Amino acid sequence: MNSKEISLPEALIPIIFLIALLALNVFTFEDSLGGPNQFALLLAAAVATLVGYTKGISYKDVIAQIASNIESTTEAIIILLLVGSLAGTWLVSGVVPAMVYYGIQILHPSVFLPACVVICSIVSIATGSSWTTSATIGIALMGIGSALGISEGIVAGAVISGAYFGDKMSPLSDTTNLAPAMAGTDLYTHIRYMALTTVPSIVVTLIFFVIITLNLDTASAQSTTRILSVIDSKFFITPWLFLVPVIVIGLILRRTPPITALLIGALLGGVFALIFQHQLLLSIAGTDRLDARAAFRAVMTALTSNVAIQTEDASLNDLFSSGGMAGMLNTIWLILCAMAFGGAMEASGALNKITQSILRVAHSTTGLFTSTVSTCILFNLTASDQYLAIVVPGKMFARAYKKQGLAPENLSRTLEDSGTVTSALVPWNTCGAYQSGVLGVATLDYLPYAFFNIISPFMTLIFAGFGIKIRRIPKTEIEPAFDSDPVTNR
Repeated sequence: MNSKEISLPEALIPIIFLIALLALNVFTFEDSLGGPNQFALLLAAAVATLVGYTKGISYKDVIAQIASNIESTTEAIIILLLVGSLAGTWLVSGVVPAMVYYGIQILHPSVFLPACVVICSIVSIATGSSWTTSATIGIALMGIGSALGISEGIVAGAVISGAYFGDKMSPLSDTTNLAPAMAGTDLYTHIRYMALTTVPSIVVTLIFFVIITLNLDTASAQSTTRILSVIDSKFFITPWLFLVPVIVIGLILRRTPPITALLIGALLGGVFALIFQHQLLLSIAGTDRLDARAAFRAVMTALTSNVAIQTEDASLNDLFSSGGMAGMLNTIWLILCAMAFGGAMEASGALNKITQSILRVAHSTTGLFTSTVSTCILFNLTASDQYLAIVVPGKMFARAYKKQGLAPENLSRTLEDSGTVTSALVPWNTCGAYQSGVLGVATLDYLPYAFFNIISPFMTLIFAGFGIKIRRIPKTEIEPAFDSDPVTNR
């Protein structure tokens, strides 16, 4: 078949279909990672494939693009499996309970939520990874918040806000390096310029969490004392347990690959469980003598499958449970289906057509910024991948910014203010699925409280609308106007 150009209404058909089906799922089901959403993505991918077929795009081409998309998520899938294993062994070793035990005593409820934002910001800047931050200190903070009686959605919003602030501002972050590379500026110029919108966004975020904290009804001192007593009765708590997360964070700071660092962290958790938690391992293994076979059985169970530690306090039972590797399978399932949808949309030409149409209306500076933000969010919604939401708009808009006399750091900042942060707000995006799976909170539950991620795109549009800190290039460097293809500029 000869390939024909897809029209905008045709390109929108799969998206409209997906939005309608997802809305029906939200109305009918509660779990955003449940099977109905995965099947909705596959059905939408089928619709995109049919649209592409009518334009001469073969089934083989669509499958090839889907395979390429899925291949790009290989590392993320392995990381997710290892995060599940790490969560399991950090539970049975007492690492997470120790963090909760000492955290309750140190982090007073009146400062807990702002402290979450600050702590996660520092860890994320140091590691360069919002994913690692959520998988380590984020899990512990979720436990502390639960023990204090604070809504999981609110705590997850604080964790994600801090984690993405650090991810944006860290020179170690992959997205912080990717955005300036796509826009044509250098890393440290990008970070300095991005701070102009990022710092106000995190300040407003902290103010919101302070206001929420002032109106929270948290656990009483008596309740907190009971929680500490229950933890003491189930786990052997010692500061030596903190050696495990310290080693993992140290490995990450030394630029150890995340897969390696998480694998070591999961195995160390198993070792520390053997050293400190004999009685707990006996309970998991279902035996009265901790020989080599029973120890291996208990640790492997924690690494790979469900572990539920029952206590006399029902509120702690959910906290002291882990799904291991198996607990991450729903998230991985969602990512695979999202990549299928993104691949079908890309192969059919639907994504390219939609982005071309957006670019055609970007005649003013404000319109150009708005189009960039819209395109980044669109790619997070449709391609379901944070990196595509940075790379494709970055390539698309680079010459358009130069044509309007705008320095490339304007583009790199806008890519991060919209592409990087909004990825965590989409349930079927790799980042949204990851954060939901790791923190154990549905994306739509934490979305209203991920203030930093919501505020950032609006902050960059406010700066553009009022002409605040919009850096321009010398007129001699401005390219002549072009009226041809808005993507290739030919």
